[in-house]
Amino acid sequence: LVYGDGANMNAVMGIADMKKCGVDVLHLNLHKTFSTPHGGGGPGAGPVCVVEELAKYLPSPRVEFDGSMYRLESHRPESVGRLHCFHGNYGVLVRALCYILTMGAENLKKATQYAVLNASYIKVKLKGHLHLAYDRPCMHEVVFSDKKQLEFKVSTLDIAKRLMDSGYHPPTIYFPLVVPGAIMIEPTESESLEELDTFIEVVKEVVREVETDPELLHNSPQRFKVKRLDETQAARNPCLCG
Repeated sequence: LVYGDGANMNAVMGIADMKKCGVDVLHLNLHKTFSTPHGGGGPGAGPVCVVEELAKYLPSPRVEFDGSMYRLESHRPESVGRLHCFHGNYGVLVRALCYILTMGAENLKKATQYAVLNASYIKVKLKGHLHLAYDRPCMHEVVFSDKKQLEFKVSTLDIAKRLMDSGYHPPTIYFPLVVPGAIMIEPTESESLEELDTFIEVVKEVVREVETDPELLHNSPQRFKVKRLDETQAARNPCLCG
């Protein structure tokens, strides 16, 4: 059996047929591709899709439609049984379903195309300013690194903190792990050309600051009451008392 990680379906949705790719089981991260909230620990939901041959093993009860109404069907002799959290984050699932039905197949495909186009645009515009980890066509994400900025003793973390001063949530940093000092930018399909250009100019300005005033980045963010937390200490000794 082939298990497919559908965490990044917004790069292939409506274009690649996962069954034809040989995938038997596929989970979908709704927060990346189908508009649901993400962050702060949730809520998350990941429905699992299977080929017809495996459907009989899915957890029960199953939602069935008998032609006039929906009902829960529990008589599944070969099912793996009932899961502890059967209903999951129900609201998240309903939101994703509404998004899919509203968009339709044609617009879901367009969302993929725009996501890839936006990432490719950022790649081309920032290629000479940040080190491009892989100089080849990208999909919905583009990975840079701090290789050039390290010459000025400025790291990926410094760049991320400085972007916060311009109102941007930092992109994913230090991932993927195979790229030292990785800066992974994923603009998604929803950003306009104007928004992309504004972000690109902000990144270019931060890169210029690296060369002219690296200490500014070491002390960023500048506009927040709380600047840099001891993230290592927080991870090793979390305070969960509220």
